[in-house]
Amino acid sequence: MSVVRSFLIAIRALGDFAEKMALTTPQQTATPIDRYSLPDAAGHFGQYGGMYVPETLMTPLFELTKAYEKAQADPKFREELAFMLKQYAGRPTELYFAERLTEHCGGAKIYLKREDGLHTGAHKINNCIGQAILAKRMGKKRIIAETGAGQHGVATAAVCAKFGFECVVYMGAVDMERQALNVFRMRLMGAEVRGVEAGQRTLKDAVNEAMRDWVTNCRDTHYILGSALGSHPYPMMVRDFHKVIGEEAKRQILEAEGRLPDEMIACVGGGSNCIGLFFEFLEDVDVRLVGVEAGGHGIEQGQHAARFEGGKVGVLQGSKTFILQNSDGQIELTHSVSAGLDYAAIGPEHAFYHDRKRIEYAYATDDDVMKAFQVLSRIEGIIPALESTHALAYALKRAPQMDKDQILVVNLSGRGDKDVQQAMKLLGVE
Repeated sequence: MSVVRSFLIAIRALGDFAEKMALTTPQQTATPIDRYSLPDAAGHFGQYGGMYVPETLMTPLFELTKAYEKAQADPKFREELAFMLKQYAGRPTELYFAERLTEHCGGAKIYLKREDGLHTGAHKINNCIGQAILAKRMGKKRIIAETGAGQHGVATAAVCAKFGFECVVYMGAVDMERQALNVFRMRLMGAEVRGVEAGQRTLKDAVNEAMRDWVTNCRDTHYILGSALGSHPYPMMVRDFHKVIGEEAKRQILEAEGRLPDEMIACVGGGSNCIGLFFEFLEDVDVRLVGVEAGGHGIEQGQHAARFEGGKVGVLQGSKTFILQNSDGQIELTHSVSAGLDYAAIGPEHAFYHDRKRIEYAYATDDDVMKAFQVLSRIEGIIPALESTHALAYALKRAPQMDKDQILVVNLSGRGDKDVQQAMKLLGVE
């Protein structure tokens, strides 16, 4: 267990809050990105990624990599995936022109990619369907997962019910309290939700417990990791299952506007919805891509989860990437109003594109997010997930700075039903 433990450780006016937003000057890479060249055979995105796991997990990871490569080459796998995404998940999702929000901001035209309209309420279902089909092909009988905000757990519970898998979801005790609705939804669909009392009792600790389970039960168990992080092949595999978001968005914006957007924005925790939207546009260097991290209470130690603001390169939970850690390599405490972004590491592909300056990264604070949460609800009648609202908060700052003939696309990665009770407390509503 010591080897495993070492790995696991190893609506005020817009102008009132706009000045507090983190905003970088647009930068573009000089040459297009060859997106299909990454990762390499060992799972590296440049210096990032890889397989930093205990020896006991190398065999199931190699098995998973081989099974995924074989499935990708099988037309029957692709056909079943496409069928399930359409018939079960509800793809394609709409690219919605937010006319009143655009008028409110007074700048660029704002489009919302409506992943919140999917079955279970977020983009997470894309990846869960793909991995569930893969697990079925591998002959697995049991599925485990981790979850923070609960949306990945709900999506996992849904596909397990659909395919007949036994399902166990690990969730930090703090997250279970602030996402009680999603806990009930998972249990309603037959999943066992195991609360994690260790550490900070949030997402990182839930991942720890899921990995411990997988080490012990890997013969009959598949781990549906919920974001584009962890050991190879997960960052690649999760990205591939989510790239449908950007593929649809490109077709839709060309149909609606006859050209590509000027800027695209998505929140980034581990990075699945963000890389899912951006992947199709990486070679379109005139399209600015911005990932928005959790600024929490501000960029002070233990008060945020903005890895590119306060982090440095290290290894955590299977991958080399940017991590919030102290000088001794100990993982720092994190905070975000959003359980889904409250994580100390970022997906390795994001670290690579950050270094290449192809994707820019900013952050939004809790205060920014709560104001933007109310703005979209009141102006468009759409209640966004607090994760997605980080991207929205940044977009509300950017849009007025852009010309009216410019186009801004925001990934609305999930709906906010799950966050309403928490929002009531934060806003002081009785």
